[in-house]
Amino acid sequence: MSDSARVVILGGHGKIALLAAPKLAAAGFAVDSVIRNPDQSSEVEAARANPVVLDLETADSEALADLFSGAQAVVFSAGAGGGNPERTKAVDLEAAKRSIDAAGQAGVRRFVMVSYAGASVDLERVDPESSFYPYVQAKNGADEHLRASELDFTILGPGGLTLEPSGGKVLIADGAGDVDGTRPESDVRVTSRELVADVITHVIAESAAVRQTVNFYDGQTPIAEAIS
Repeated sequence: MSDSARVVILGGHGKIALLAAPKLAAAGFAVDSVIRNPDQSSEVEAARANPVVLDLETADSEALADLFSGAQAVVFSAGAGGGNPERTKAVDLEAAKRSIDAAGQAGVRRFVMVSYAGASVDLERVDPESSFYPYVQAKNGADEHLRASELDFTILGPGGLTLEPSGGKVLIADGAGDVDGTRPESDVRVTSRELVADVITHVIAESAAVRQTVNFYDGQTPIAEAIS
């Protein structure tokens, strides 16, 4: 892997991004991690990434395309954090769509989206009155925009995120988040954030799961065996 290979992570101060950056660096990539707050720069640097201060909520496609130019891959791991439907739409949907378009403008074909298991079906499954519904709408819309693009995308759908260490092994779920046609118990539908970071690194370094959606939980099958 060439040291000149560069990955841009959007949402660079998020828990998954801070775990993914050193793994990508160890795999030979230079990592630019985009943050909104410059006070977070030291934590990003400690994760072996270069902090880039840019507000995704207001950055237009041209600014994003300039940032992406020359990169090998873009990872969208940003999010508004829930609780505010307007900000959720602005970041998880609109900023994601601008980022996808900007990658195309910049000629960066590889785009990895961190979504969640079941995002493709939850519009029909979640009560529109639920406080979770705006997030469902945003993630579903961003994922569909990416699928409709010409990019070499991978959409990653983890389950409920935990702070447990990665076991490096996954349980693959279908588009609805089910396994072998059955909805797993809630304690099975969980995914270590560090495991998500491992999967991000794998799919970029190995050009795996191109134009695929991969829903997964903590499991027993090694990443490289399960995701090709």
